[in-house]
Amino acid sequence: MMKRAFCVAVVALLLLTPTVLAKDAIIIGFTMSQTGKYNSESKEQYQGLKLWADDVNAQGGIYVKSLGKKLPVKLVFYDDESSKDRVQQLYAKLITEDKADFLISPYSSGLTASAAIIAEQYGKIMIATGAASDSIFNKGYKHIFQIYTPASRYLTGAIDMLKAVDPNAKRVAIVYENSKFAKDVCTAVKEYAEKNGFDVVLFEAYPSGTTDFTSFINKILASNPDAIIGGGHFADGENFAKQLYEKRVKVKLISLLVAPAVPEFAEIGDAALYVTGPSQWEPQAKYSKEMAEKLGIEWYGPTVEQFVEEYKKAYGYEPGYHAAGGYIAGLVLQKAIEDAGTLDTEKVKEALEKMDIMTFYGRISFDTGEYYGRQKGHEMVYLQWQKKNGELVKEVVWPEEAKSANLVYPLSIKFEEKPTEATTKVVETTVTKKTPGYEFVLAVAGLCTAYILRRKIA
Repeated sequence: MMKRAFCVAVVALLLLTPTVLAKDAIIIGFTMSQTGKYNSESKEQYQGLKLWADDVNAQGGIYVKSLGKKLPVKLVFYDDESSKDRVQQLYAKLITEDKADFLISPYSSGLTASAAIIAEQYGKIMIATGAASDSIFNKGYKHIFQIYTPASRYLTGAIDMLKAVDPNAKRVAIVYENSKFAKDVCTAVKEYAEKNGFDVVLFEAYPSGTTDFTSFINKILASNPDAIIGGGHFADGENFAKQLYEKRVKVKLISLLVAPAVPEFAEIGDAALYVTGPSQWEPQAKYSKEMAEKLGIEWYGPTVEQFVEEYKKAYGYEPGYHAAGGYIAGLVLQKAIEDAGTLDTEKVKEALEKMDIMTFYGRISFDTGEYYGRQKGHEMVYLQWQKKNGELVKEVVWPEEAKSANLVYPLSIKFEEKPTEATTKVVETTVTKKTPGYEFVLAVAGLCTAYILRRKIA
């Protein structure tokens, strides 16, 4: 009888042992949009995530205390073709066939919402990056954790910044694109502004594709605001900023969605000068170990400078916030596994719930209430286009712990400044003493003038 019991125990042990002993990697599954409309942003997100995996594996992997060893990371992914339907099929495959231990979301709120359904159905932790929607997190999910600052707080920092720099500025005009994203963001900032004692003197949407903002600018002028907040996407935001400048609208602050964060915004010249806008992250952000110490929280991962240099070395150019979000998604998962000391889903989930850290990307912590898993620690950084050596450059001016320069305020000061040689290198056309061949050009101009005068006299 004892022999039989012993044999049964051995057989049971043999059945279990391969699962334990064969665990030679942590499988992280996700989809990326190698094709379709999200291709560009998704590629950046993937490159950031891959850089994190390469860094981890170069150090031997993630230490899992319960196994007493480090396990390397294995990334398994498929092309979702920017399709919601395909996302659901592929995330089910990642879980059931590829046996993914953990998941990273696709890029965009729409695709992430589709993936979240599958992750929750199978009880798999998914780190959601590239997705700012609040609505993903009010459905009762318990396994989805957001990296991005949610849409409801996209522009609230502009109100905080204005309040900090000028307590007397109370009149705000909110003019925004009539799209779901911009409407959600601007409705939230309207409520936030009013709650903080601001008078929203104008709240108006313009149709998507608007190129002539004359009627809206007339309404802005009539409402006499201290600040203009709103926008939508790049094309409309760029046109809006340009026409505000051409109409010489003298307000103290302009803060617009999307457009100011794009490098090409500088091409509108002085119209871009001193305009601010929110971004999930910028390479100029100054998050540091010293700041973490002041806040009394742990610093984790590489510094801003280390991440930027590593990314440039790997891909040949400076990273943006999509790439940073990809790297941080992996880093947050790594920290949770290390804190949990196991790959057990519930234990890792508990570690994520307790997490409150500072990283090169900013602060990371998660809501555990009604909007379970929604990001609550990370704040948008606010950039402002300023001039250095006659060239337009982006500087981070808010929040205090991240800023690389002070906010130039009020914006209207640019209408009082002396004309500059040229707005940027891109549009530089004025001949000055610094222009190569200046003396030659001057001499030719003199000869031409003399010739014209002689012709007139003749």
